[in-house]
Amino acid sequence: MTSKLFYNIGQLVTNDPLHDGTKLGVIEKAALLIEDGVVAWAGPEDDAPTHHIKKKIDVQGRAVIPGFVDSHNHMIFAGDRSKEFRARMLGESYSAGGIAHTVEKTRAASGETLRANAQSLFAEAYSGGTTTIECKSGYGLTVDDERRSLEIAQEFTDETTFLGAHVVPVEYKSNPKDYVDLVCGQMLEAVLPHAKWIDVFCDKGAFSVEDARTILQAGMRKGLLPRLHANQIQEGGGVRLGVELGVASVDHVSHISVKDIEALSKSKVVATLLPGAEFSTRSAYPDVRPLLEASITVALASDCNPGSSYTTNMPFIIAVAVRDMHFSPEQALWSATLGGAKALLREDVGHLSEGASADFSILKSDSYIHLAYRPGVNLIEEVWRNGLQIR
Repeated sequence: MTSKLFYNIGQLVTNDPLHDGTKLGVIEKAALLIEDGVVAWAGPEDDAPTHHIKKKIDVQGRAVIPGFVDSHNHMIFAGDRSKEFRARMLGESYSAGGIAHTVEKTRAASGETLRANAQSLFAEAYSGGTTTIECKSGYGLTVDDERRSLEIAQEFTDETTFLGAHVVPVEYKSNPKDYVDLVCGQMLEAVLPHAKWIDVFCDKGAFSVEDARTILQAGMRKGLLPRLHANQIQEGGGVRLGVELGVASVDHVSHISVKDIEALSKSKVVATLLPGAEFSTRSAYPDVRPLLEASITVALASDCNPGSSYTTNMPFIIAVAVRDMHFSPEQALWSATLGGAKALLREDVGHLSEGASADFSILKSDSYIHLAYRPGVNLIEEVWRNGLQIR
């Protein structure tokens, strides 16, 4: 058995309320014992185990937080949409139409190109303190390209999501129902060995509530777990469809009604907010307060993609959420860690309770508040995943 004791931790965030009665479960002057890649003990340093410790690591008074769980990403793609970003910053609106450009580039790219780009993005995310990453397809939109995208994604994460229903590709614009049939049939069969989840973009310019229901139910019958893009561009029926089908998470929820909030509050569905998308499309930020006041579980994710949120940096996401969405620093950190784990139906990540995966970051600061307080500053000193240092 390998064991490491991290001691002289100025502030340890566990996300276990048993430690201090808050959701963050903060322990001051703490220690953390890791055995064989999992958390064996966490508590005040004065109470730390002293026997059979093979290695002791002095954290020098810095803060330790759980690894970020980034539950919404699109990292399998080729090409660049910086010109589109520039146009939006000059006043043009976002309507999801740029996805077709990325589809064209992704279809034309070699597997080596897609793999290298994904590897770079995953490494970038890890260096920013993210230790669990969900990754979608959705830029192939043919049977072979969707299968290829998920095969590559599967090399980097177990949290792979089939998003053949991202938009209707140009070759099916005159027969969108034929594309729905393709997604529910041949395409779904091809990706099954490589996907854990199924997702649909249910919004203006993408798929209707009726088509989204058909696609999600087809995937669920085959054993895929459902999640849903909903209400990014305008208010609609996506959130309530997610509640109806019991999806793990409805994502974006930028335009949400009182009825949506009421439905979510009566369900176990997580609402995942993606502030990088509002930042990169210059759209209005949703206010998280009505969701939290209704006791809805909220997650934060980066939505890394080349068109509407080209970032992997979860500290940046936290800072924007605090500044523009009315999260407290505590709510934002919880949502970026344990909230993301709940959006992926994971109990082993997003916290540092006994038995959890030893996924955590050591900050350059003595307080987690600095993640929002010092935006744009790299505060991640070390990153540990499964008890091994990866940065």
